[in-house]
Amino acid sequence: MPELPEIEHLRRSLEPFLVGAAVIGVRLHRADIAHRLGGPARRRILARELLAGSTISSLLRHGKNLAIVSDEQSGICVHLGMSGQLRFVPAGQKLAPSDHVHCVWRIAGPRDTGRLVFRDPRRFGGIWTFSSLEELQQNRWQALGPDAMSISAAALGSKLSKVKRPIKAALLEQSFLAGVGNIYADEALFAAGIHPISWAREIPGQAIGRLAGAIRKVMRQAVEAGGSTIRSYVDGNGQGGEYAAAHKVYGRAGQPCVVCGRTLEHGRIAQRTTVFCATCQRQYGYVR
Repeated sequence: MPELPEIEHLRRSLEPFLVGAAVIGVRLHRADIAHRLGGPARRRILARELLAGSTISSLLRHGKNLAIVSDEQSGICVHLGMSGQLRFVPAGQKLAPSDHVHCVWRIAGPRDTGRLVFRDPRRFGGIWTFSSLEELQQNRWQALGPDAMSISAAALGSKLSKVKRPIKAALLEQSFLAGVGNIYADEALFAAGIHPISWAREIPGQAIGRLAGAIRKVMRQAVEAGGSTIRSYVDGNGQGGEYAAAHKVYGRAGQPCVVCGRTLEHGRIAQRTTVFCATCQRQYGYVR
């Protein structure tokens, strides 16, 4: 599933094509992938709610959510789920033969004209319309924790002091910290030297500081590398990310640790495969 670095890189790759662009038409192929945040309950999402006739003013992100905002502050919030893609296809360029294209926007922008295409084979993602940024915040983003890209040691420590479960499980909870998934939880915990099964509220302040710094650093490096393409993720130009080549633990169970050479171990925490080095990552507290 795309995590914060993939969505932030996607935002940056789409921004030059979309900001300042006019949306001259929208075609929704699957009505069940579009939803409304607040407002009157109607059976059908209208084209104007999907930005038709609007000018795009900004692209915002919180955690794994991307918002495309019009100059009237209405817009759409996109979540890619497990297999979603959001791509800009310039005029004259054909889409690769594929199904699962659920929504297409016709774009006339300052840089190029073309189509913005949302496809999602497994349909775990979707599109949510909002009439204002306040509605987006109140009905979707307010339920998310602080953004992992800017999490501070103080904020992380305050939240961990109340958590009665393993640190890996806490990091995966989007209401606790927005944007971290399985890949970057493993990578950040390794970088901070913290065992993923550590009891969250027993991690000392110094280690929490290392973890907050590791989360920010791993996120920043992954964004700069275009994210991690494990299966289907591509950015707004259809390009895969290169950060998977830099993974130190994720997907490397049974291989030697890049620091000490010990064989990396794996287990399941919060129903997710977790890879770690039992030498380099210290365990704090014990699982109840």
